[in-house]
Amino acid sequence: MSENTQNIAQNDATNPVFQIQRLYLKDISLEQPNAPAIFLTPGEPTVQIQVDIQYGQLNDSLYEVIVVGNITTKVEDKVLFLVEAQQAGIFELKNIPAEQIEPMLAIACPSIIYPYLRSNIADLIGRAGFQPIHLAEINFHQLYEEKMKPAAQGTGSGIILPH
Repeated sequence: MSENTQNIAQNDATNPVFQIQRLYLKDISLEQPNAPAIFLTPGEPTVQIQVDIQYGQLNDSLYEVIVVGNITTKVEDKVLFLVEAQQAGIFELKNIPAEQIEPMLAIACPSIIYPYLRSNIADLIGRAGFQPIHLAEINFHQLYEEKMKPAAQGTGSGIILPH
């Protein structure tokens, strides 16, 4: 191997790698527990939305990140429909400093996955015969920063959006 080829191979072994291996819909469900009677109930529906992020390591360089969305729509305290969805991705993170891994899993990866979750939820609700609900954009960086504040104080939990 020439010296130049050896240097290139060595650089490839130490260069940071961030790649999407796969994006997929892990789980989705829609329930209408009070149908058909709920369709005869007059009133404006109320909508509650929660979004959470989960992630874990699959092997030395592969991580699974899941963005979970839960939507509950009610009319007069009776459930019109419930949607639970998990949009996931497998990401390769290699040669990245340890202190940068969690921010990438909590910010960069969900930012890539979330548009797919939004689309799948809106599509499912529309196919069920309801007016699609389009989830608002999320600033995952801001949410991560908010999550880290309580963690620095010794308390904290996952990222859940207010509705």
